[in-house]
Amino acid sequence: MQRASAFDCALRVLALRDHSETELRRKLKAKGYDEPEITGSVVRLQELGYLDDSRFARSFAESSIRNGRGYGARLKQELARRGVAGAIVQATLAELCEEFEETGVLAGTIERRYPGFDPAIATDKEKRRIVAYLQRKGFTLGAILAALKTQSIY
Repeated sequence: MQRASAFDCALRVLALRDHSETELRRKLKAKGYDEPEITGSVVRLQELGYLDDSRFARSFAESSIRNGRGYGARLKQELARRGVAGAIVQATLAELCEEFEETGVLAGTIERRYPGFDPAIATDKEKRRIVAYLQRKGFTLGAILAALKTQSIY
């Protein structure tokens, strides 16, 4: 049985979900394709518009913000881990931070994750746990503390 080309394999991978160039290269390398074949496939996919790190970064970051998986520093770290260039990450996050204001996303995350949370009656331990969770999600400490101060009783 003949093995599919790196290009065909890459198309099947991209049909499932969008990938960054680095992610796609890693997957093709793991499947045993050699570097010249991988490079040729990646160049062709970019020419056809099937592989675009800017589109991937925007899609990934927007999905993460909407689904409460991260914001700010967390997204920067995740995109860098996926091999997206720093300039693309900065441009994407700057654009999305204008579209999705941190305070609004933060309030939505608190409401979704901790419904009915009232910082006025919460113990210090509960507050520390929530602050740590929100910091891991990439929110700034200043925004978290401001949100907890203005949080009203439900």
